[in-house]
This record gives sequence, C-alpha cells and structure tokens, in this order.
Amino acid sequence: MDGIKYVVVTDKSIRLLVKNQYTSNVESGSTRTEIKHWVELFFGVKVIAMNSHRLPGKGRRMGPIMGHTMHYRRMIITLQPGYSIPPLRRKELKSKYLIAWRYIYTKLLPRAHAMEP
Repeated sequence: MDGIKYVVVTDKSIRLLVKNQYTSNVESGSTRTEIKHWVELFFGVKVIAMNSHRLPGKGRRMGPIMGHTMHYRRMIITLQPGYSIPPLRRKELKSKYLIAWRYIYTKLLPRAHAMEP
C-alpha cells in the first residue's frame, strides 16, 4: 500500500465508477505494474487496464517567497466485468485512502446510479 495515496472524489471519478473504473492518486515514483499488483492482491480483483497521467504541483506563497507543492500521478484503474472493490468496514479502515472508498460507496455511488437515464 506504499504506492497509493488516496482515492480521488470528483464528478468525473464518480461517473467512471459506473463503468467499473476507479481513480486514485499515487506516488510519482511508483510504476503501473506495482500499482496493478497491489490492487489485485489487496482487493482480490482482476485489472484489465490502467491509465495514468502526471499532474503538476500547485504554487504556494509564504510571504514574499513563492514555492510549490510536489507533482503527483493519477491512475484510472479499469476492472474486469463482474469485479468490484467492496466497501470496507470500520475495523478494516487504516488510512485516508480506504476511508474515501467507504464514503464513495455509501454516499456518492447511489446518487450516480440514480442520475443515469
């Protein structure tokens, strides 16, 4: 679980959940094969595709000094049909990443299914 930081909760990522695609931010040094192996091992699912892109860091000002945050990678993981990442119980939640998955399943995913035509 070293490579994956947390799940991304945006309008687009909620729409992708209906297509069995999950979005998360990962460490910029981690590779696609590491993330794929970790997701398959931890959640017991089959990954068929992974898309990634590098997002630049944001500018931050501290008084007269201009700095920036670190850049990061975002992965969109597509699972095989029939597989899904299940919502986890409170005892299984050990990081912000897993807490975000539970929030998506309980609050946002039912709304996305209700908005489908």
